[in-house]
Amino acid sequence: MIDYDKVLSNKIKNIKPSGIRKFFDIAGTMKDVISLGVGEPDFSTPWVIRKAAIQVLERKHIVYGPNKGLEPLRNAISQRILKKHGVEYAPASEIIVTVGGSEAIDLALRGILDPGDEVLVVEPCFVCYAPLVELAGGKAVPVPTRIENNFKLTVEDFRDKVTERTKLLILPFPNNPTGAVMTREDLAPIADFLRDTNIMVLSDEIYSELTYGRKHVSIIELDDMRERTIYVNGFSKAYAMTGWRLGYVTAPEPIISQIAKIHQYGIMCSPYISQNAAVEALESCDDEIAKMVDEYNIRRKFLVSEFNRLGLTCFDPEGAFYVFPCIKSTGLTSEEFCERLLYEEKVAAVPGSAFGDSGEGYMRISYAYSLKHLMEAMKRIEKFLKKLEAEKHEN
Repeated sequence: MIDYDKVLSNKIKNIKPSGIRKFFDIAGTMKDVISLGVGEPDFSTPWVIRKAAIQVLERKHIVYGPNKGLEPLRNAISQRILKKHGVEYAPASEIIVTVGGSEAIDLALRGILDPGDEVLVVEPCFVCYAPLVELAGGKAVPVPTRIENNFKLTVEDFRDKVTERTKLLILPFPNNPTGAVMTREDLAPIADFLRDTNIMVLSDEIYSELTYGRKHVSIIELDDMRERTIYVNGFSKAYAMTGWRLGYVTAPEPIISQIAKIHQYGIMCSPYISQNAAVEALESCDDEIAKMVDEYNIRRKFLVSEFNRLGLTCFDPEGAFYVFPCIKSTGLTSEEFCERLLYEEKVAAVPGSAFGDSGEGYMRISYAYSLKHLMEAMKRIEKFLKKLEAEKHEN
């Protein structure tokens, strides 16, 4: 009889499953649950994008594409970044189209990390960063941000964490789960600090199109930062294309040529149909994005107002589509709060602790759901909070 404990990788055994998926999977087994856990737009992919995919299907010629991605798409990505940020990337040598933004992050980490290299991971943050660092042989070094500073990163937050093994800073803004946004003034001191080091930046800007009241600024726009930044973006969030599985990574040629080898052997190429449709997305869908942002903004204002009314202090997010209310006043841990909320009132949220230790005492609610669903969810949450208050008085 085979002993699987001796067969399985110890590295993988020590990695925790996604805290987001845990509650999503439980909710999937229950009836009448309002699931606000997964960051998936409730909008349909814009028709012009779907139409472009249909046209590809009708041609009946669906093939493997170039390893780095279709040339028209890489050209469109280059033009998009130039238009948005005033920074130019060579389509042939500095851009790779990937299977979602997550593959882009994985490629970037595996392309530059050696065993023992340290990566500064800004928290709270998306659940994949630290595990992917570990899979690449690196060491994730948490860098907590604080509500007192609007969950923004400052040099003081990470200065003392830099060592001779520090190779990379992951910069996840607009932020999931907090919705925090970094301005040019916020980014400037970080760029000043990094210029005198050999530390790279991985800037995950998947939510760059989803901001409220301010224009997104990328660190690649700052002097000398293009040469030390790996820029990651994709189509899932802004274009409501989660199931199309398409992202991209841009970086200086020496880095792209390195990670291209991993992509060649591990994935080979991104989906042909999705790539053709994504060209249309980049060229024709700015108005569609604006409409979605307007709707998200209505939902954002509603949730922030409601959580504050209920006494759960809620940071006012400036980007992405999440709110991150503080639940410390209830006396429950994030895990306890979300588990009871799910089982007792059938509302699925994600514990803040899923996004790093600094997320403890918070929960993440996605507003990539209809206002009708959000209103019903808030009624159930209010009922749950009243139940908790009654329990306190009984004790």
